[in-house]
Amino acid sequence: MKKGNAWAKTVNRERPLLVVFSAPSGAGKSTIVDLLVKTDRRFCKSISATTRKRRRGERQGRDYFYLTLEEFWNKKARQKFIETATVFQEWYNTPKQFVLQALARGKTVLFDIDIQGGMAVKKWRKDAVLIFIVPPSLDLLRKRLIGRKSESADQVKLRLGRALKEIKFWSKYDYVVCNDDLAGSVDLIRRIIRAESQRANRFQPTEFNHGG
Repeated sequence: MKKGNAWAKTVNRERPLLVVFSAPSGAGKSTIVDLLVKTDRRFCKSISATTRKRRRGERQGRDYFYLTLEEFWNKKARQKFIETATVFQEWYNTPKQFVLQALARGKTVLFDIDIQGGMAVKKWRKDAVLIFIVPPSLDLLRKRLIGRKSESADQVKLRLGRALKEIKFWSKYDYVVCNDDLAGSVDLIRRIIRAESQRANRFQPTEFNHGG
């Protein structure tokens, strides 16, 4: 094989990444992540672990990794998690092993997590790519939240107030994508991931074939 062809294969190969998605509730983050995973085999979604009880229809290793409190504290003591958080007195966390195994298989791992979790992933792996999803306007965000019919008027008001606080953190992210059109947003994010995989600092000198 000619050296030029070998280099072309090395340069054009997409490297697996860690890509974090955060957003105010109702901005469409989870829909975007699910679409990316569904339509591209190179992507997989990071699966969280939790101490809450499994709900009807949920499966171990697909929806969550379900842990007892004893298992959780044991793993936390051995630093097996990237980040942890409590929601309604239950623990949620991101297991390192799942993420590392996915990367080893050549998968780009997508994280659907909050800002605190995003900062934890970035601290763990400086090369992680952080993308913040924003809605076109707060008025549209309000309509989306009301349209879900899963929150009361007070809860919608609370989520909108939280959204204003969360949006201020977008400067800590690498990219900001306004989800005004779902298909367009997904296409833009694909191009961001493609470009990030080609950054010069992701290449290793040993990858190149210096033979004649």
